Amino acid sequence: MIDPVIHAPARLAIVTTLATLAKGDALRFPALQSITELTAGNLTTHVRKLEDAGYVVVRTSGRGRASSTTIALTPSGRSAFAAYRAELLRLLEGDLS
Repeated sequence: MIDPVIHAPARLAIVTTLATLAKGDALRFPALQSITELTAGNLTTHVRKLEDAGYVVVRTSGRGRASSTTIALTPSGRSAFAAYRAELLRLLEGDLS
């Protein structure tokens, strides 16, 4: 079954982008926003859903204007994305069993 948490277009863009990073690497919020072309509010909402599912970890350091927020896939997120990709490929190849 296709994972509905990942399957939403915005969340798929986020997870796909983060999956291109090496394990343990993270992207700063503005970079992820630029790559996904989401508004700050939309990105925040979708990242929160992924975080609630345990697929991403969000870290904020500093305060005020000096703060920096990074987002990274968790091991669960990487595993869920791998399963999502495998299921999607299976369906695209016509294996409907």
